[in-house]
Amino acid sequence: MSYLILSIVILLIGILGIILNRSNLIIMLMCVELILLASTILLLFESRVLYTLSGQIFAIVILTVAAAESAIGLAIMVNYYRLRGTIAVRALNLLRG
Repeated sequence: MSYLILSIVILLIGILGIILNRSNLIIMLMCVELILLASTILLLFESRVLYTLSGQIFAIVILTVAAAESAIGLAIMVNYYRLRGTIAVRALNLLRG
């Protein structure tokens, strides 16, 4: 039962971090990673309770997607910082094409 509470707490921290900090993209990316981590913990808890392997397989898939998302997001942020000199969310309106 403690895994369920841990997952909910991590999920709420991630959502609260996105809501409260809307100025820095790196912190927002870390909060999205926390949300993905919470869903992974929840799937592993479900897999342990129901004695199935599907939760573990989905957890591996989520971790793989989260790693790829982090790498791509950080690469985009580094390039944007080199181009504009800031990664503030307020400056993103310059991305219109």
